[in-house]
Amino acid sequence: KMGSHIPTDEETLTMFSPPDELSREIDDHITTHPLAVELRGDPTWKESRPHLRIPDSIKNHNLTAGTLSGPGMLSVPPLFFNKLDGSEMVQLFYVGDAVSGHPGIVHGGFLATMLDEGLARCAFAAMQNKVGVTANLTINYKRPTMAGQFLVLKARTTKVEGRKAWAEGWIESLEDGEEEQPVNGEGRAEKPKLVEASALFIEPKHAK
Repeated sequence: KMGSHIPTDEETLTMFSPPDELSREIDDHITTHPLAVELRGDPTWKESRPHLRIPDSIKNHNLTAGTLSGPGMLSVPPLFFNKLDGSEMVQLFYVGDAVSGHPGIVHGGFLATMLDEGLARCAFAAMQNKVGVTANLTINYKRPTMAGQFLVLKARTTKVEGRKAWAEGWIESLEDGEEEQPVNGEGRAEKPKLVEASALFIEPKHAK
């Protein structure tokens, strides 16, 4: 059936049609950003836009792919890069000003949702049946996350044991800030973490 086809990861990369000029500019910035270009050129990473795999009939009931998607929120579908072995995940996205708590500052609950889903998409890839539920999520808010900016979520799977998988990650600005930043072992400036999280995911007993 035509309607039952679930797009492949590769197909999701060409499915988004920006509805307006602002969305087009945001999409272009994300897909051509040096970090995206670097990961795209590394065969150990797989690129996708998983929100576009969700059928329209279900999308309206999905929090991140439906409710939180659109102008002022997740203006364009986030771009994901997953390490093929399930060890790491990088997500590039833009957050608008319609998901604020305090004016101009992204709501902490929105950031928690992005981290919950982001860490899950990282850990699930390392689990036997590629599916699980969140058993624990710990969030540390380090500094205010301003609305209307490009962000990057970085996650890594830290441990897999039977039906359990642990992951940790954080969100930082995709752009280089003006403040002085420490340099890591690779000679790159380290951006300050805006919010960080750790989580435990458990695969349902009858998952296949």
